[in-house]
Amino acid sequence: MSVREIKEGDLVLARYISAKDAWGQGLKFFSPDADYAQVGTWNYPAGKELLAHAHNEVKRDFLWTQEVLYIRKGRIRADIYDSSDIKVTEIFAEEGDVLVLLRGGHGYHILEDDTQVLEIKNGPYVGADLDRRRLKPIGQ
Repeated sequence: MSVREIKEGDLVLARYISAKDAWGQGLKFFSPDADYAQVGTWNYPAGKELLAHAHNEVKRDFLWTQEVLYIRKGRIRADIYDSSDIKVTEIFAEEGDVLVLLRGGHGYHILEDDTQVLEIKNGPYVGADLDRRRLKPIGQ
């Protein structure tokens, strides 16, 4: 299994999981336990039973919004920025791929008509002014 990590030193900015690697048999998690965004996939045959459970109340403190994108259809380019707002790479993601955005910044370009992306992030959402700041790439 290959997960591409985009780093700034030891800091993981993003993880890219291709559809080929994301959707194998059984349960696979792509996040260390310490990440706020826990990302995994399931693939089981008919008849498999996953035991019913409820989650306990656990106080968690976090400082950063982390996003997970699932590309359902189409294709995007994700621009990844480091903690100094410098663009460090581009990731081309297509149907079935998963992007986990942990730190730094990011922007997206839609590359195909009717592209569909599922975005999941930790909340609660506190509004655009408090939750994020717009990046102005160098030279613009």
